[in-house]
Amino acid sequence: MAVASGSSGGRSCFVLGASGETGRVLLRELLARRVFARVTLIGRRRLSLDEETGAAVAVVDFERLSEHAAAFQGHDVGFCCLGTTRAKAGRAGFIRVDRDYVTQAAELARAGGCTHFVLQSSQGANPHSRFLYLRVKGEVENLVQAVGFDRCTILRPAVLLCKRQESRPAEWVTQQFLGVVAWVFPTAYSVPVERVARAMVACVLQPGEGKVKVLENAAIHELGKALPQQGT
Repeated sequence: MAVASGSSGGRSCFVLGASGETGRVLLRELLARRVFARVTLIGRRRLSLDEETGAAVAVVDFERLSEHAAAFQGHDVGFCCLGTTRAKAGRAGFIRVDRDYVTQAAELARAGGCTHFVLQSSQGANPHSRFLYLRVKGEVENLVQAVGFDRCTILRPAVLLCKRQESRPAEWVTQQFLGVVAWVFPTAYSVPVERVARAMVACVLQPGEGKVKVLENAAIHELGKALPQQGT
């Protein structure tokens, strides 16, 4: 399956979570491929000048997100890579960021005219899971779907293989192990972050296939691989 790469006409998009691992790669893909005429980064702080080159920036206070509705207006597509960890933000903070912030952003985006919302979730997401992380991911999936976008694409990647800017020793060890396992089971337990970002781009270049589409890890591998490498 090949996915055409190129301009999406005069359409515009926003990216939530561009400072994270997937978000950074996604931003590079969007800008390099010129998929959208306008790309807006929505976040709590500015990135470096190099990273922001070619993109508009809207700095918002997520605790007062309703006051920043204008930042979400006029976009055709919204990409959401927003997230934190329980270790970093605590239990309540994790729920607030990964569920509440994302849901409110989706609502503002829909009210502002966004028709396609692309959400990075997680493998195993389940609103009934006994594990907090997977339960919250399952809850936010349902909440975003309920917003009523014309198209909603949910990606459920397994463990992300990447070089994190922040130190997470335990995760580093896991990545090293899964990097070896990936040689035998390439789509089962992990996925390179570049593959996830390319899949997010590819899904907006494809014709719509139903109102809600969920991409599990193997499908993310396939779709991300189908998008031609830049310069080819």
